[in-house]
Amino acid sequence: MRKNSIKLLSLLVLAIICILLYAFYDIKGGFDYAFPRRVVKIAAMVVTGIAISYATVVFQTITQNRILTPSVMGMDSMYGVVQTLIYFFAGSMSIWVVNKYLNFGAAILAMVLFALILYRFLFRSDKHPIYLLLLIGMIIGTLLGSLVTFLQVLIDPVEYLGLQSMLFASFTKVKVELLYIAMVILAASFIYGFQIMGKLDVMSLGRENAMNLGINYDRMVMNILILSSVLIATSTALVGPITFFGLIVANLSYQFLVTYKHSILILGASLISIIALVGGQFLVEHVLELRTTLSVIINFIGGVYFIYLLLRESRATR
Repeated sequence: MRKNSIKLLSLLVLAIICILLYAFYDIKGGFDYAFPRRVVKIAAMVVTGIAISYATVVFQTITQNRILTPSVMGMDSMYGVVQTLIYFFAGSMSIWVVNKYLNFGAAILAMVLFALILYRFLFRSDKHPIYLLLLIGMIIGTLLGSLVTFLQVLIDPVEYLGLQSMLFASFTKVKVELLYIAMVILAASFIYGFQIMGKLDVMSLGRENAMNLGINYDRMVMNILILSSVLIATSTALVGPITFFGLIVANLSYQFLVTYKHSILILGASLISIIALVGGQFLVEHVLELRTTLSVIINFIGGVYFIYLLLRESRATR
């Protein structure tokens, strides 16, 4: 326990260093102009990192699998479908694009409904194995991705350029008003999430053991699925899709903090997320000079890490 406290403290110190470095390093122009904008980007990265970390850890707890994440199940693909349909049928000058509140709300609503429909009909521990859910989720994600690609070919090239900026995660175009809404959603989710920390520890023992210890397992699974869907949808609608990010930070937290307590695992994953996002954005802006985006780097590293986890799991089951 003491070792984990020291590890969490070291992560906290590193996260604070990354935040201070990003906030104050090489501020060009007026301080009053540049500093508030950096604070907004830092706040967006913190909100996104915490939301993805919590959603991924609790999702992996109920699925009993450390490879599955809500994003891998097709949530990011649904976001792409929503934005593409808006640009295809309404255009870049429609109210659904110009009004950020409508766009934000439509993306969250569509992603949550997609997740609930998918989980409602497929997530039955007594009917379908979790690998069937993974397979169907990935197939649906592939089909949605193909639909997006088909529609993008038909879209006017000028409209397509505007759409592309929506389909890649970016912390430089975050709207302050949307950030406030995301903070409210995150706070409300964590009020409930904090109350079920102890139940999550029990649920990690498995369905039968959790039910024997008095947990209403099926009801908790549905509540957690809704919670993780809302958090992932909010973070994706705020900054864009980051498919493999949750997979990376959650598994790093498992390996760095060897414990069953979700309060420690989620805190560790959140701090790792902040370090990765803020530190990574600092490198992108000041070292790589914006020649690439942070989401591209994260998805590349995450894809390689995902393959590594799959190979490790296959060797472990032999």
